[in-house]
Amino acid sequence: MSTVPASEHPNQFALLRQRRFAPFFWTQFCGAANDNLFKFAFTVLVTYQLSVAWLQPAMAGLVIGALFIFPFLLFSATSGQLADKYDKRSIMRFVKSFEVGIMLIAAWGFINNSVPALLLCTALMGLHSTLFGPVKFAYLPQVLSERELTGGNGMVEMGTFVAILLGNVVGGLLIAVPQVGPQYVGMGCIALALLGRLVAHWIPPSPATDSTLRINWNPVSETLRNLKMARENVVVFRSLLGISWMWFFGAVFLSQFPSLAKQVLHGDEHVASMLLVVFSVGIGVGSLLCEVISRRHVEIGLVPLGAIGMTVFSVDLYFATRGLPDSAQMGVAAFVGQAAHWRVIADLLLLSLFAGLYSVPMYALIQMRSQPTHRARIIAANNILNALFMIGSSVIAGAFLGNGFSIPQIFLLTGLANALVAGYIFLLVPEYLLRFVALVLSRFTYRFKVSGDEHIPTHGAAVLACNHVSFADPVLVMAASPRPVYFLMDHRIFKSSALGWLFRLGKAIPVAPREEDPSAYEAAFDAAAKVLRDGDLLCIFPEGGITKDGSLQPFKGGIAKILERARADGLDVPVVPMALTNLWGSFFSRVERGTAMVKPFRRGMWSRVGLNVGTALKGNSVDTASLQVKVAQLLEA
Repeated sequence: MSTVPASEHPNQFALLRQRRFAPFFWTQFCGAANDNLFKFAFTVLVTYQLSVAWLQPAMAGLVIGALFIFPFLLFSATSGQLADKYDKRSIMRFVKSFEVGIMLIAAWGFINNSVPALLLCTALMGLHSTLFGPVKFAYLPQVLSERELTGGNGMVEMGTFVAILLGNVVGGLLIAVPQVGPQYVGMGCIALALLGRLVAHWIPPSPATDSTLRINWNPVSETLRNLKMARENVVVFRSLLGISWMWFFGAVFLSQFPSLAKQVLHGDEHVASMLLVVFSVGIGVGSLLCEVISRRHVEIGLVPLGAIGMTVFSVDLYFATRGLPDSAQMGVAAFVGQAAHWRVIADLLLLSLFAGLYSVPMYALIQMRSQPTHRARIIAANNILNALFMIGSSVIAGAFLGNGFSIPQIFLLTGLANALVAGYIFLLVPEYLLRFVALVLSRFTYRFKVSGDEHIPTHGAAVLACNHVSFADPVLVMAASPRPVYFLMDHRIFKSSALGWLFRLGKAIPVAPREEDPSAYEAAFDAAAKVLRDGDLLCIFPEGGITKDGSLQPFKGGIAKILERARADGLDVPVVPMALTNLWGSFFSRVERGTAMVKPFRRGMWSRVGLNVGTALKGNSVDTASLQVKVAQLLEA
């Protein structure tokens, strides 16, 4: 990953001024715009302008979409191998040169009204996108730091949907020019391809992550191998399924916009285009908001929030489109002029905004958690699943329509299915739910400020040592960390009805005093040692319990025992001192005769709390007394 300090980049837009990101961004932007300019113009050509006996207008969109998706099923596995084996800059330059050749053929096809040539180019552009997809998402974590990854993915997601929108709009405008429209489309496609190849020239080198890889050219066996490889990491694989479900969900809505506009909303083709604009703007805004809400970390707590919004506004869209009176077909001005349609527009905007919040963290998580040596092949596996889910969405939506379901009813069923699928994924991977709770507590219950969070390691084992003020301490530490944290905590906390379930779900390690339960005491430290051997983060509250008066209590010997076990395992584990501030007197702390969680608003809403994180200490040189001094200093910072 990049070693450029994140503090030098105030927000994700600053990446557009840097060579490691800007040429890549504009390369993928030009490619996405060209894909959609070509496909939309071709669809309009065979639907409205040409009469082709063997390709009926009603089937044109379906055939073009199927030809474009087919290469993803056949060649994704091979493209993932190529992206892992070779320099990613070289692959991107080759793909953009390939695009120029495709568009030269496409221009000839448009000028000569050759539908077979344009169908060939459709399949070749699908191959172009298949080759570019894995290298695109594998490139980002190679050049961006963890604190930049969410913003970078947000920019790419936003750019992609803006490019799709512009491509469709420009393609529709050019092909509609009388007599010379096809020629203009051909020239536009060539110009975009050349521009993409030009900016690709400035993409910096991106070395191969597995140069010794031997390419398996059998797409079937390699596809199965990629899917098996993805399944080795449960969190990554469930995230792949989550992203594929998002594509299923989005494909249902995008494919039905023309019919929704005409049959339900009584609008013309310009209204259908407006719905696409609203959807694209929502995705773009949601994608950009991810970095703001996540505070420049990979925050997968946004995924449940996104899923909730997707379901709520899908269901509301059903109710918003029910009972609209019949009317003559109207244009955009007349459509927007009716207050009943504002709710429809708001639902589509918010639905897609939450879809952006849902997808960006998942992509960033996959990039961060996949092994660099086969990251591109994991992305390729995701592309295969995406294609299958999109095909499945077309088949299922078509089956429902064929059985008399209305378009609003399909939206309702999709929204309800989203709730079931998301709930199932979050139960299988509790980390999403844990991070969501942490996000809500740290953003909407408290005004939580973290200082020094860059000292929390993004890779490898480490011990986090923090003072203990309240029952909410683990949730706040979890919210500040870019990685999952395993907590060693007082077994009595697990009896809390408010948060005990959460800590059990997060596989926290309960520890009882040795004199009270010797076997449980030893089992807890065995579990803690395993966490560090696995290269994960372990958090301990060295005071041994929640403070009863708000002051820092003497540290006990548990931290020394953990470090001693780590040294016995041959590990020199760093210790990161941390101090939670201004939590004493809050709802979750012990005040008023030693009780906690009484009088919820005794400090008002959104009270300020903080976490100060110090520089990591070498585990071999840490002792209990010096660690307590460090934490005390952080309390005063």
